[in-house]
Amino acid sequence: MAKKLTRKELLKETDEFLTLSNRAVMFFNAHLRGLKYCGIAIAVIVAGYLAVYGYMRHINKSGQEAYNMAYDTLTDNLEPDVTPEKLKKAEELFERVIDEYGMSKAARLALPQVGHIKFVEKKYDDAILFYDKFAAEVSGDKEYETLTSLALAGCYEAKGNVKKAILLLSSIVDAPDNLFRETAMLSLERVYRIDNQPEKANEILKKFVQEYKTSPFLPMAKARL
Repeated sequence: MAKKLTRKELLKETDEFLTLSNRAVMFFNAHLRGLKYCGIAIAVIVAGYLAVYGYMRHINKSGQEAYNMAYDTLTDNLEPDVTPEKLKKAEELFERVIDEYGMSKAARLALPQVGHIKFVEKKYDDAILFYDKFAAEVSGDKEYETLTSLALAGCYEAKGNVKKAILLLSSIVDAPDNLFRETAMLSLERVYRIDNQPEKANEILKKFVQEYKTSPFLPMAKARL
């Protein structure tokens, strides 16, 4: 059976409740101005976050739409008789994505697209510039880093700087678990021959034949040995 509280105990609990209530009221009265400022600050932060979130959604959507337009322009013109005018149009559209929607996700993807067009136009230094910018954006992502290194190696090879191309390709070949190692080995073999290093080129081919027995490029590699 529960213990029956005396009148004294009831009054004591009531006094304690009133005391706590009074303290709460006194606290809010004493800190009213501070609490108002705190509430305003929170409201400003929330409003700012919502504004930025809404703005970024708008930027990402607009950037993606502009990117899609540029990409369609580029892929529609990927035929043997593509004209410089058509390439220039696609290039301008991709650069618009970068310039006008620089904070969007699409702007990052537009960088290697411009790099590719610059490469096709044989503007290798410009292509390298855009690929380097993209490399900085995807730093830490191994797959994107490797693809960018392959593209850069192609640019340096095309402009005659085979030593730089060898350096980039070797870094991929030296990583056994790299998904693009097979492609890099064949490119490195070709660049070694351009650089008058046939022994190293043959060494790469021998490794390729040993390690990639199911590769569709195996017959070609054997033929070059």
